[in-house]
Amino acid sequence: MAGLEDLLRVYVDDGSFPGAVAVVASAAGVEWAAVGFADADHTAPMARDSIFRIASITKPITAAAVLMLVDDGRIGLDEPIGGWLPELAEPVVARTPAGPAGDVVPAERPITVFDLLTNQAGWGFPSDFSLPAAQPLFAVQKDGREVAGFPPPDEWIAQLSRVPLLYQPGQSWLYDTCSTVQGVLVERVTGRSLPDVLAERVFAPLGMTDTAFAVPAGKLGRFTSLYKTQPAGELKLMDTPDGQWSTMPAFPMGSGGLAGTAGDWLAFARMLLAGGVTDEGRRLLSADAVRLMTTDHTTAAHRKIGELFLEGQGWGMGGTVDIAATEPWNVPGRYGWVGGTGTSAHVIPATGAVGILLTQAGSDSPVPARWMRDFWRYTAGV
Repeated sequence: MAGLEDLLRVYVDDGSFPGAVAVVASAAGVEWAAVGFADADHTAPMARDSIFRIASITKPITAAAVLMLVDDGRIGLDEPIGGWLPELAEPVVARTPAGPAGDVVPAERPITVFDLLTNQAGWGFPSDFSLPAAQPLFAVQKDGREVAGFPPPDEWIAQLSRVPLLYQPGQSWLYDTCSTVQGVLVERVTGRSLPDVLAERVFAPLGMTDTAFAVPAGKLGRFTSLYKTQPAGELKLMDTPDGQWSTMPAFPMGSGGLAGTAGDWLAFARMLLAGGVTDEGRRLLSADAVRLMTTDHTTAAHRKIGELFLEGQGWGMGGTVDIAATEPWNVPGRYGWVGGTGTSAHVIPATGAVGILLTQAGSDSPVPARWMRDFWRYTAGV
């Protein structure tokens, strides 16, 4: 089998992405690869410590922060979120997702912290984007890769409160929005900003020194450019190092706003595999919290609603959980997620393995690209 660097270089050479950084860790050792360049103009070679917009692999980190507050006893999984987010205390629900957007009924029960952590609150994207009742959300939950386009958290929550739920709380699995709300919940419970909470509770103890919602001037030389893959396969420039991530956004979003390195996410992954304990022996999460994160909480009905995103797998808290070996890389219990900027990060608790891939090739499709699937196949050793 060709090595990890050889695998990724094929896709640099064919123009799929300018460069990539990947790490595969297992009992056999740790393999790193840094190939290509930080931008399409080849101005700087990619390095292990290159910084990427990690997009939705932010979600597990945000879920971990919420669960830290559960561990602290400051919030309970079964508690309604309305105590901290009063704007969302009495939502209305579409009578039917296929019906008119304005045909609503009251929610049968409040949204709980558990609903929010498991994407079952009723807000979010379904597999069928054309559903009439789903349309109002698109004006609020916009493209998370355009971080400068969102208002401050309180204003955003007020906008969301005017969007009816697509399903009753607990009856669906819908993508993305719940993770954004989780970040605001952390701020309301702690009275501090999400960047400050993550810096203190997650990044500092794990040594994630390059992960943040903005890249400081002194690190912009390691920051990659971002592209979007066009229908014909060419890459369109979306953001440069001195662009949207060079200053703190009005809304640091827990759903996908972080930038960071493969090494930083590896530290987070190792903490999960160790049951919530850092390499230095400091406990960040209880073992029960890690089990909640990495255990499937979906039903068959949930997975049907979210099949475009889940591809037959389940969802824990902040990430997918494999429940069916439909592909060689699907190992029951495999946990992690992908990002719309061309990122992927997974852990396999049963084997202690980690696979992280960071590229700059974003896509509007939730279906993983061929190169990402080839990386997953490589991590599975087939």
